[in-house]
Amino acid sequence: MLLPKRVKFRKQHRGRMKGRATRGNFIAYGDFGLVSIEPCWITSNQIESARVAINRFIRRGGQVWIKIFPDKPVSAKPAETRMGSGKGSPDHWVAVVKPDRVLFEIAGVSEADAREALRLAGHKLPCRTKIIAREIPKDIDKDEEVGADEAK
Repeated sequence: MLLPKRVKFRKQHRGRMKGRATRGNFIAYGDFGLVSIEPCWITSNQIESARVAINRFIRRGGQVWIKIFPDKPVSAKPAETRMGSGKGSPDHWVAVVKPDRVLFEIAGVSEADAREALRLAGHKLPCRTKIIAREIPKDIDKDEEVGADEAK
């Protein structure tokens, strides 16, 4: 289970998940990625479950990057406790995920295997997801650049 080593404050407010992700919204390391479509809180158990699903399918064939980390504490009061008497103690940790955030990246496997592994991982998560592939810039063509330099 993922959780921070230490935090400045034990408890946090719930906050809002307004808008789209401005960071972590592109594939940085792998060839294929799993992207959230809607905002949600993803618990550390759900992240671990999705990671296990990916690794079981690819059987150590590729490399997997987890792009989210659960750094927000969620408090809960004990069962059958009366209202009042303050906020509950920290219960579990969540990662706040906005739409367009890349959750997992995968490389070193075929496209069909990567898509199936990410599909299985998406079923373990509480929000709707989609699978994207790395984009290759259209304006960069290495053969033409080399030929242009040799001609000069």
